[in-house]
Amino acid sequence: MKKRFVLLILFFVSTIMFSQEKHDKETRWNMFTYDMVNVFKGIGYSYTRPLHWQKKDWTTFGVTAAGTGLIFLIDEPVSDYFVGIKEDVPKGIRDYGFQYGSPQNNFMITGAVYATGLILKNEKLRRTGVLLVSSAASAGLLQQILKSAVGRARPLSGKSNDTFIPFTSNEEYHAFPSGHAILAMTNAHAIAKQFKNPWIKTGIYTLGSVPAISRLWEGKHWLSDVALSVAISIFTVESIDRYLDRKYDEKYNASTKKVTWNLNFAPNSVGIVAQF
Repeated sequence: MKKRFVLLILFFVSTIMFSQEKHDKETRWNMFTYDMVNVFKGIGYSYTRPLHWQKKDWTTFGVTAAGTGLIFLIDEPVSDYFVGIKEDVPKGIRDYGFQYGSPQNNFMITGAVYATGLILKNEKLRRTGVLLVSSAASAGLLQQILKSAVGRARPLSGKSNDTFIPFTSNEEYHAFPSGHAILAMTNAHAIAKQFKNPWIKTGIYTLGSVPAISRLWEGKHWLSDVALSVAISIFTVESIDRYLDRKYDEKYNASTKKVTWNLNFAPNSVGIVAQF
């Protein structure tokens, strides 16, 4: 199972390896130390961005919060529906949803991407690996802190979606945010943003969304947990990506690094629409 995940990701990233860069005067050790410094600095950069937010950033934050609040209103019926269809979902898809979003598999995949770029001395692939590793580490650490601090009851606990016991070690009260959703969508967004082809991007986001959705039919998280986790993933990747633009010559889709959020209302539905 794990080998298939690595091959799947490497299949996608191989399409961006247009040529192997030559760095006759730069050793792999120098590249590695430079990249690791940028991993840690990228993490720090993502955590300090709220201190520098402008009006448009606070507007985006407000729209995200409002959209999450609206989703909160339909958490329980949505959870009942997904838990009810669990046995109808093919076991292979359920297994993929769990395995791909787990931390050990996530860092195995991101590490493989970076290692490939380092071995080939390909700056674009190295940069992608740095973005993947730093984004996953930043968002992953944040979700671990929030899980305990928020203490939201999971659907499988039998409690309502507005039940909170902060700073408890009881796993049944670690619903927000979803670690699987954060790690899977962080990878998906970091890789998909390198492509302009909408079909490739759609395929990558589809693969990344399965682990997020899987948390619903497993009764581990509410829809609002998953939705806000996806938002955290996108915000984190976008922030670190902008930082890395200053550190690497290789950039991709520079003209498309803009994320907009809107509330979407339609018959029998409400939600957040992100465009990137």
